[in-house]
Amino acid sequence: MNRRDFLASASATTVLPLTALAGQAPLRLRAEAVTQQILPDGDGATAMLGFNGSMPGPELRIRRGKRVVIDVENGLEEGTAVHWHGVRLENQMDGVPTLTQEIINPGEIHTYSFVPPDAGTYWYHSHYISHEQVARGMMGPLIVEDDTPPDIDHDITVLLSDWQMREDGSLIDDYTNMHSASHSGYMGNFARAFLSKSRVKIGDRVRLRLINMATNRIFSLVLSGVSGQVVALDGMPLVEPRPFLDLVLAPAQRIDLIVDVTGPVGFDMNSRQGPYRLADLAVEGANTSRQSSPIMALLPYDLPIPNEPTQRLTLTMMGGAMSRRHGGDNIWAFNDVSDLPTGPFGSFKRGETVRMTMVNDTKFAHGIHLHGHHFFEVNSDGILGDLRDTTLVDAGKSRDIICVFDNPGRWLLHCHMLSHAAGGMRTWVNVA
Repeated sequence: MNRRDFLASASATTVLPLTALAGQAPLRLRAEAVTQQILPDGDGATAMLGFNGSMPGPELRIRRGKRVVIDVENGLEEGTAVHWHGVRLENQMDGVPTLTQEIINPGEIHTYSFVPPDAGTYWYHSHYISHEQVARGMMGPLIVEDDTPPDIDHDITVLLSDWQMREDGSLIDDYTNMHSASHSGYMGNFARAFLSKSRVKIGDRVRLRLINMATNRIFSLVLSGVSGQVVALDGMPLVEPRPFLDLVLAPAQRIDLIVDVTGPVGFDMNSRQGPYRLADLAVEGANTSRQSSPIMALLPYDLPIPNEPTQRLTLTMMGGAMSRRHGGDNIWAFNDVSDLPTGPFGSFKRGETVRMTMVNDTKFAHGIHLHGHHFFEVNSDGILGDLRDTTLVDAGKSRDIICVFDNPGRWLLHCHMLSHAAGGMRTWVNVA
């Protein structure tokens, strides 16, 4: 991150809302070329990809338990597909070419229809040559609204990403650079956050929905001007809210906070050069009507309870720079196999509880994402920890997860550092 050349904008950009209500006509997302002001106002605009004329795409707000129909029109000159990240939906709606659907060719329309079972913070993005299409802007927020919303004054979505850019605002499209792919991945030299609202009042209680939409960057964040607690991870409510200082989000991870505004709100990324400002949330006036009260836990969801695991599997991450050789034929591998194998990594009966040990035998961190399910991270004391759909495993470390595979179909399991996924770190499981 070169702060001499690029300084983050001090103004928040509003994400255009698009609300889907039960009984409405199908929503439409058109994938197309767009021009977006990523750099500060007055600097060059950026030619990108996006949805409905914007980057990020419009915020979709839908109802838990209500079917939503979304028509995706491909206005690009290449194929695409859309994945609804974190939603426990029907397998054929998951948006993964070769596993769940055909590519949406230029000029075609593909209809996605699903019933979101869980409220929470999710997102949508391209899942075709995603290391490039997401880097060029094909992403947007997906919010499944609570049946009973928490007591707050504002619900604000915060989208985090980065880009490799020249000073004139044009993208550096070196997405397949071998050096980047074998290290931490295609990283930007400019980062920022997009906010769905730009102003609050002192004393307001605010829900902040943080989403890391970057292709490879792990964001370490510091928030100023607020006090509060973490209430959800990857869309799943915590049993008890917990305090926060620094916040770490691997690519694709989400963190929900409920905070009280104490002053102008700043979003800073920790970098080697010091704090790097991503966005500001301006303060105007004071909320004199809100009374001090504890931050309550969000309502829990009806997820299956794990039984004693019937299978124990090991997924070993291999490859990349400075690592020992492996048996795959790409840069990265799982268990000596690069890219999607013919057969599944694991085959499970519906409702089966599985314990998986994820071993990172590489020199780089990896954020491993399982489609169609959430899983429990197992704490060091062997106790079930947080529910997630993407877990960050540091270099040289390992992590156990326990998952109830209750959603039938063929589900992708991959590193969400998308350069690593493109470099071979992909496999799949089958739930009968």
